[in-house]
Amino acid sequence: MGMMQEFREFAVKGNVIDLAVGVIIGGAFGKIVDSVVSDLIMPVVGLVFGRLDFSNLFLVLGTVPTGTPTTLDALRKAGVPVLAYGNFITIAVNFIILAFIIFMMVKQINRLKRQEPPPPPAAAPEDIVLLREIRDSLKK
Repeated sequence: MGMMQEFREFAVKGNVIDLAVGVIIGGAFGKIVDSVVSDLIMPVVGLVFGRLDFSNLFLVLGTVPTGTPTTLDALRKAGVPVLAYGNFITIAVNFIILAFIIFMMVKQINRLKRQEPPPPPAAAPEDIVLLREIRDSLKK
């Protein structure tokens, strides 16, 4: 069997197509969650903690050249090492929300799956059946 034929058989299997659909939907879903975090949740959290924008929270780890504004973008363009912990907080909140949503989806999917009936008990061996018959006849 040629390599191209093997690849074609692999690519048209249901699992590969399901995986591709899952990756595409996951990318779009990630953008939705990212928007929810950055546009809805983080402004509220920032308002509660007195900061309006977490993404601009950083610590400067090096010397700032004179005349460079002390914004995150300007410092990065100037090559100054910065610890951008505000961006990390935003991404961590994004991850927690995404993980929670996926957990709830898997929980619901598992609940909706049909419960398979338990398999019928295996038939007893012939000698056990014979002994039960003997026991039942002796009781009479």
